[in-house]
This record gives sequence, C-alpha cells and structure tokens, in this order.
Amino acid sequence: MSVDIERTQGGRSTVRDMLFDAERRLNAVGIPSPAADAAWIVSHALGIPRNRLILQDDITDEQRVHVEQLLTQRLSRVPLQHLLGSTGFRRIDVEVGPGVFIPRPETELVAEAAIRELREQLVGSRIGVDLCAGSGAIAISLGLEVENSRIHAVEFSDDAINWTQRNVEAHEEVLTAAGSRVEVIHDDAEHVADSGRPLARLAGQVSVVVSNPPYIPDAMIPREIEVRDHEPKMALYGGEDGLNVVRGVLRTAAILLAPGGLLVIEHADVQGTDAGMRGVPGITKAYTADFEIASITGIPAGTPVFTEVADRIDLNGLPRFTIARRV
Repeated sequence: MSVDIERTQGGRSTVRDMLFDAERRLNAVGIPSPAADAAWIVSHALGIPRNRLILQDDITDEQRVHVEQLLTQRLSRVPLQHLLGSTGFRRIDVEVGPGVFIPRPETELVAEAAIRELREQLVGSRIGVDLCAGSGAIAISLGLEVENSRIHAVEFSDDAINWTQRNVEAHEEVLTAAGSRVEVIHDDAEHVADSGRPLARLAGQVSVVVSNPPYIPDAMIPREIEVRDHEPKMALYGGEDGLNVVRGVLRTAAILLAPGGLLVIEHADVQGTDAGMRGVPGITKAYTADFEIASITGIPAGTPVFTEVADRIDLNGLPRFTIARRV
C-alpha cells in the first residue's frame, strides 16, 4: 500500500512540493504565468488565501487529489478563472464560468472612465447603461463606486445573462448600501432602445453608456488557446470587420445619451485611431443621424451624432477604448 501511495504522490508530500511540481508542469505546456497559476490552484484546493500558503506545508491525500484534478484541467488550457469559479475586477469578485466572457484587467480602465463621468452628475442624473454586460462586472462597479446611481445591464446571450443576474444578486446588499440599483435586461444591445423595447423610456436621459462589445473579425483566430476554445463565440466575434455590434452600440448610445452624455467603448488594440475607418474612433466620428435617430433625438439627419471623439491607451501603452460625447 505504501508503495502505491508513493507512486501516486510522486514525491509531492508537502505544499511546497505541490507548488514546485505544478509550476514545472504548467511551464512545460506554455502557461504564461505558471507560478501564479500554481499558487492559485493549490490555495483554492486547500481552501486558504494565497498569502497563507507559506504558513502551511501539510497536505492531505484528499487535497492532493483535488490539486491534481484542477491542475489536469489547467494543463488542458481550461481558463484558471473557470477552475476558481470567480475573478477579480476593480473592487469586486464576480462569478464566471462557461458561457460568459471573463473580464480582463484592461477593461477596468474602461469602467474607470465611465465611473469618473457618472460621479460628476447630480444624484438624480446618475443613470448609466452597460451594453453587452456579460458577467456584470462593469455595471456592478458603476453602481458600487458611484453612490445613488441607476445602472441598466443589457445582455443578449441566454447563457451569459444567468451570470449577469447571479452576480448582481450577489452584490445586491452592498449596492443597496450605496443607494444604487442595477437592473438586468435580457435584450439585444443594438435594439434595446428601439420603440417598445425595455430602454426606449430612457431616450435622451442617460449620462453614460459603456460597452465592451464583441469586436474580433469573424475570420480571425484568437492567439490565446483559452480564448479560442473556452470563451463564448457571441462575446468575441463582431462580423466581417469585427465592428457590426460596435455600430449597433453607437446607434443605441445615440438614442439613450442625454446631450453631452458620454460613450465609452472598448476595442482591440488594432482598432484605434491609426486604423482609420476600420477603427472605432473612425466610425464614431463618421456616425451620422439617420431620419429615425433625428426624429428621436432632434439631431438633424445627416449630421454627426458624436463630438470630442478621442482614443485612450491601456497600461501597456496600446489603444484600448474610445470616448465620445453626444452632440
């Protein structure tokens, strides 16, 4: 029996052994951050915070099996966040899993721009809309970080909306304490403000519209295996040039935003100002009111809807999101 146990353990009898072995194996298959992933997996299996791993070196057979199960999945490139069941975003943790896009650190800057604008509004005007809300990370952050705000989280995917609702409900108590409310709306971001649809009532009243829409061209294959194999396709691909949903978001923002209201929209690092009309700043500057938009907003047909269009970089110095104001 002792020989079998030793063969199963492979010499991994302590937490330090498990960490070393996990990091070595993760590194061998090209995981970008093997040491961090190993620490997350082991701490999750042991049910302790990462910063307490150095205080514990004993590990039970049951915990060792749990580590191996998680490690095996990570080695096959299942996203770490799916294994942990959640991910951090700004000041919160949100639950994630199959069917919903995992929020990235870069998107925290997108949320920051929307939060700063919303804070500048009078209490009764702190109305925000998060289009393509996914996990709800942006919408919840707006509600928590801007007191007395009303946020509307719009998500179209039948799978993702369950995660949106779950995360909003999990943060309901702290949202209420902040005097804020997040309403989850199961609808198409491109048409949610049309006549008879859920947000038509807010036409011309919204201070901030923020969105992290799908923006990858249909023919492009993501470099990251985790993204290619595990992220929902609906959250990734945006048509032939990647900008189909972006154009729909511009239309919805044109209807919803109050005059001078702010649009914040994320894009790929190759869709910034230098991309011209194949980039988000380019199509935002060129977006003009059609007769329907004109009838709703009062913006003359054929004239630009957005002004003060500017692009912003992320912490890596790459183009990451576009901001613009409704005329």
